[in-house]
Amino acid sequence: MELPKLILASGSPRRSEILTSVGWEFTKDSADIDETELSGESPEDYVQRLAHEKASAVAQKYTDAIVLGADTTVVINHQIIGKPVDLTDAKRMLKMLSGNWHEVLTGVALVKIPDSKFQIPNPQSVVGIQSTRVKFAEMSEKEIEFLAEKGDPLDKAGAYAVQAQAALFIEGIEGDYWNVVGLPVSLVYGLIKQLSGNG
Repeated sequence: MELPKLILASGSPRRSEILTSVGWEFTKDSADIDETELSGESPEDYVQRLAHEKASAVAQKYTDAIVLGADTTVVINHQIIGKPVDLTDAKRMLKMLSGNWHEVLTGVALVKIPDSKFQIPNPQSVVGIQSTRVKFAEMSEKEIEFLAEKGDPLDKAGAYAVQAQAALFIEGIEGDYWNVVGLPVSLVYGLIKQLSGNG
């Protein structure tokens, strides 16, 4: 079995590490898109739209390449919690997560623009979503401060990394662990099979 080479439309070190850990060959070309939520958009639609927009933006530069786009967000009480703007914001988010279950949603999109000399190429694309529930223990002010200051929260949805200091406070995970890290790689594999007609 051979995994097709991918172009990862993301600068996320976690996504790169996950693909590398399963032996997936890829190159990186991160997309710069507007990540503003649309009015009335559900969190599920939001992450899938962003994943597709990222993959589509990068796919314009390549023909016959499979481009992978992904977008992860944290949702608590139906409210999207993105990346914190500063440490105060990170502490606010962690306070919301303390003692509660929340949902980690990742939209995944694959886009391939076929090489066609005779007509305008018709992009092929597949989009999917993964949801994982995560439960944080009750955290004291000191613990929230520790996690905000030591956990490098500013580039992470929900202000935490499950595989780093936050692991001290996580009581339960229901669903795909790799989704919480940043890329549900089994979903990516399933979508690859779908794109190539083997799904």
